[in-house]
Amino acid sequence: MKRQRYIAYVGTYTNGDSKGIQVYELDTSRQGFIKLSETPVNNPSALTVAHNGKYLYSIADEGVAAFRIMPDGLLEHINTAPTGGMRGCALCMDANDRYVFVGGYHDGRVSMLRVNKDGSIGDITDGIFHKGLGVSITEKNFQPHVTDVCMTPDDKYLCAVDQGLDQVVIYEVDYEHGKIKKHDIIRLQIDAAPRKMVFGKDGIHAYVLCESKVAINIYKYNTDMDEAELQDSVSTIYQDPDRCAPYGLDITEDGKYLFVSNAGTNTAAIFKVKKDGDISEICQSKISGEFPKVIKVLPDSDYFVTLNHEQDEIVTFKMNYAKGYFLQKGRPVKVEKPNCIYIHRLQ
Repeated sequence: MKRQRYIAYVGTYTNGDSKGIQVYELDTSRQGFIKLSETPVNNPSALTVAHNGKYLYSIADEGVAAFRIMPDGLLEHINTAPTGGMRGCALCMDANDRYVFVGGYHDGRVSMLRVNKDGSIGDITDGIFHKGLGVSITEKNFQPHVTDVCMTPDDKYLCAVDQGLDQVVIYEVDYEHGKIKKHDIIRLQIDAAPRKMVFGKDGIHAYVLCESKVAINIYKYNTDMDEAELQDSVSTIYQDPDRCAPYGLDITEDGKYLFVSNAGTNTAAIFKVKKDGDISEICQSKISGEFPKVIKVLPDSDYFVTLNHEQDEIVTFKMNYAKGYFLQKGRPVKVEKPNCIYIHRLQ
């Protein structure tokens, strides 16, 4: 049986020696990272791969950069296109790879860009600036700041997480005309500061990571994304909540476990997803690093990594779900200012 190969694309800030996207082969037998190459991109802060597995897209200072994924996993630049706004911080694609959607932290803009048949980024088909002011009881900047974008499981709607307005704005997507239209708004608690959002595998639950509230909000929704109901809100930390800022969020492929990284306290928390969509904590522990900006579950779900931004490293951990603990696996991989990662299975 042919061994499945995985490539890890790691985006890094480029104000130092790093040039952009670090390309690694993921050694699944040892859960190690073997560096293959480095691809120049100006400050890649978010990465995604087309569902057809042929192209990778990255946020860049200039907009969105498109790359062809070669048979060995290396990247070949196709083009870079502007988004119509300031520098983005999040991106996603629809299931049929027709469009790239970009979220802008600095200007609160959601942009929709066409993807051409050759994988290149085409024209901007739509763009909406979020407007208004949030209500802040802390020193958080409460102007519009889109920190995440993701598609609903049925691909009908785009969800734009706005940290400044304490909202998740739901847009209906018109694929034929390349337009997005506001459909509904999920209004979170005052000063919740939502940062990330993922959907459960049951198709009816969504999990929103709230930085200032230091919690995961669990929403139950219907297929029309109308009146999403707050089912529960679960803390991501059991001590020092004033020092904690949850940053990273990921879910296993089978949807059974939810992973969170907490900056400030420098911990990782793992939760079990119950049949009713609620979550219960399995374990929480220090990750022996500074500012775990990203947490990512590896393909077999028994291992995960944290990208420790201030310590310039990626650390791998082995998870023991039955006994409720995780342990570091091997030595950290030194990477300058890592801030995003995408694990891609070679075809």
